[in-house]
Amino acid sequence: MNKNVTIFDHPLITHKISILRDENTGSKQFRELIEEIAMLMGFEAMRDLPLEDVKVKTPITETTVKMLAGKKLAIVPILRAGLGMVNGILALVPYAKVGHIGLYRDEETLEPQEYYCKLPEDIDQRLVLVLDPMLATGGSAVAAINFLKQRGCNNIKFMSIIAAPEGVEKLSNAYPDIPIYCGCLDEKLNENGYIVPGLGDAGDRIFGTK
Repeated sequence: MNKNVTIFDHPLITHKISILRDENTGSKQFRELIEEIAMLMGFEAMRDLPLEDVKVKTPITETTVKMLAGKKLAIVPILRAGLGMVNGILALVPYAKVGHIGLYRDEETLEPQEYYCKLPEDIDQRLVLVLDPMLATGGSAVAAINFLKQRGCNNIKFMSIIAAPEGVEKLSNAYPDIPIYCGCLDEKLNENGYIVPGLGDAGDRIFGTK
């Protein structure tokens, strides 16, 4: 597997994903778990954010501390399911700008189709975290990153909660330089392009639609 692919084995992430899979988990709890998992994954995905020296005065004395440098971060969820991960990341970095890329999967070809794209004007100057709970065929992830590359983005990371080997391979082959963070690597895709065992349609379960 590509050295830029990180599959998490943290007990908290594993436990929360197990609850996500249960068909009896309702939308409210499902949304909360998606946010919590995104936050836990975000710690590792943002491990290499740059720091700079800043002087502060404590109640005791003045000292030099390390703080994030520049605040140049953007979060780009792939609509609509990616929205479920946004608040988990914003809880860690509330100053981040948020863009949106809207894609839907053609049910016959399984290829992604764009219907919306709105990004911060300075997106090319930022570290961009692309969010999608499910990395299935990899088509939507590749398409979203294509859009970002066309806008000059060179510092991109991709985060998904559950991934299929086929999706990881497709994204890794298309962009071997882009780090991929997955909460869990599942078995395969079925004939309809859904992850097995997976958790069903993440968007439907987040928003309570069918």
